[in-house]
Amino acid sequence: MTSIAQTDAPGVHPHHRHGWWWKTLIAGLILWAVTVVVTGVTLNSNLIPTLILIGSFLVPFCVVLFVVERVAGNVSVLQVILAFFVGGMSGVLGASLLEANLNANFWTYIMVGFIEEFVKAAILVIVGWRVLGKTARQGALLGATIGAGFAAFESAGYAFNAAITAQGIDLTSLLQTEMLRAILAPVGHVLWTAIIGAALFGVARGRDRFRWSFLILATYVGVAILHALWDSMGGISSFLALVFTGNALEQLQYGFLMPRTAHAASNLATTLYIVGLALATVLGILALWIALGRPTRRSIAARRAAALAGPPE
Repeated sequence: MTSIAQTDAPGVHPHHRHGWWWKTLIAGLILWAVTVVVTGVTLNSNLIPTLILIGSFLVPFCVVLFVVERVAGNVSVLQVILAFFVGGMSGVLGASLLEANLNANFWTYIMVGFIEEFVKAAILVIVGWRVLGKTARQGALLGATIGAGFAAFESAGYAFNAAITAQGIDLTSLLQTEMLRAILAPVGHVLWTAIIGAALFGVARGRDRFRWSFLILATYVGVAILHALWDSMGGISSFLALVFTGNALEQLQYGFLMPRTAHAASNLATTLYIVGLALATVLGILALWIALGRPTRRSIAARRAAALAGPPE
């Protein structure tokens, strides 16, 4: 007869699901709103760093809490937190160094996508090297954590640049930047690195060591291209709007757009931008579902086989 202690997996950390991630999100939104009001009333510039930190880190940190409540195996809470902070900082620094000499052109978005996803994947390998029993689920959760850290530090930089202008601190631009990036964070870096993590760990099939497969390379290339499309969606939507808006291209040959044409092109560009981001999000979620689906089917088949075999004597 097998005892309960013998059937428990070794090194499992009992993370209870109390929904702290959404509770923290609500509390953080309230604190952020209060900070916005106090900053607007008092015009105290000392509160700007607080606004940047809360606005940039709230959603990514809630992703970490979401992971902590679901991660299993020998992954500890400390490892998840270190993956968020160290992985995020290292990712931003590494990507900045590799992107320093890139020229601003069409291929910049492609190069940025490949560079940033490579850096995050390399950090994921380092963080997950000692994770025993590697599965796609574990890889997706750790990947989401590193992606959240990258998104948090990157968003802080964008928020800072939006706030500092030649006329002083632009609070409206800062808040708009934070809200937009907070909304898009879960379907940006978090989703992309989760896909790579699911593929990287899923190939190991429950083993303790990483294995190489062309599936990993294909996933990396696909995610990098998806990243590039996401970043370039503004330019793509603007170009398509000009193409499909009456005689906009003909007017541009004379160096200007009629007000009515410019207004129509602007509205169409906004619509195409939203549709493009939604399409990229759907493709990313589908890719993650596929990456998680393969090991899940195997595990279900294994559990069914074990059930048919009966309990050990």
